[in-house]
Amino acid sequence: MRIDSHHHFWKYDASEYAWINDSMSVLKRDFGPAELAPLCKTTGVDGVVSVQASQSLLETERLIRFAETESLVQGVIGWVPLASSGVGLELESLAMSAWLKGVRHVVQDESDPEFLMGTAFNEGIRRLREFKLSYDLLIYPWQLPATIKFVDMHPQQPFVLDHIAKPAIYSAQYDSEWERNIRELAKRQHVIGCKFSGIVTEVRDAQWSVDLLRPYWSVALEAFGPERLMFGSDWPVILLRSDYAGWVGAVEELTRELSTDQQTAFWSGNVQRVYRLGK
Repeated sequence: MRIDSHHHFWKYDASEYAWINDSMSVLKRDFGPAELAPLCKTTGVDGVVSVQASQSLLETERLIRFAETESLVQGVIGWVPLASSGVGLELESLAMSAWLKGVRHVVQDESDPEFLMGTAFNEGIRRLREFKLSYDLLIYPWQLPATIKFVDMHPQQPFVLDHIAKPAIYSAQYDSEWERNIRELAKRQHVIGCKFSGIVTEVRDAQWSVDLLRPYWSVALEAFGPERLMFGSDWPVILLRSDYAGWVGAVEELTRELSTDQQTAFWSGNVQRVYRLGK
């Protein structure tokens, strides 16, 4: 079995998805289950977790409706206004659906280095445990030190790291500071999952290869262990550098070093546990 722990659906609107700039024209259209299902079938992916790409309740509700009607979708990581005084009511309403497994905020786009320390935002994070929801960390490497402080403020809250913190990947240089910080973050056992997902979009060279990605795979695997690392595609964003099958093939090559049990954990077991799929 294979489960894609991280992908997106959207009904494209330039104002709602303003982060899709002119260099990302391939993404300027609708992406839904009808487009993803055949890609999953040809790569042996049996289920997916749909993750927010817009900071809107409307999109979160749309993703939940897909989960209710599409057997491929096994869980949703949505968005709620965590810094709002009304976040409890929003969580109570959305969490009535068993398909909502966690929430996410696009912290990578927050320019304020102290964003994660915000009082109101942290009050919102504290509400998540009431509803048995995890929180996905979407950050860049420069935000890792603040993220470590942030997760230390919530030792009982389950966290999941997206895209191994999106290191900038060059053939001519290596980000040792990213490595040091991600290893430090991984010491926090309540960071219960880390997604090896779609990092080809972080390659700065004209071409990417499995060998170029391998050092980042090795660090993530050593830091989080095969019991916390999990597969994700980041489709359709990955289309900026690869097709779905190309990414799956690259990950297949990287995971050959794992035992059969470790591969099962990486491809499906970890995401099932982390997001309580089927519960």
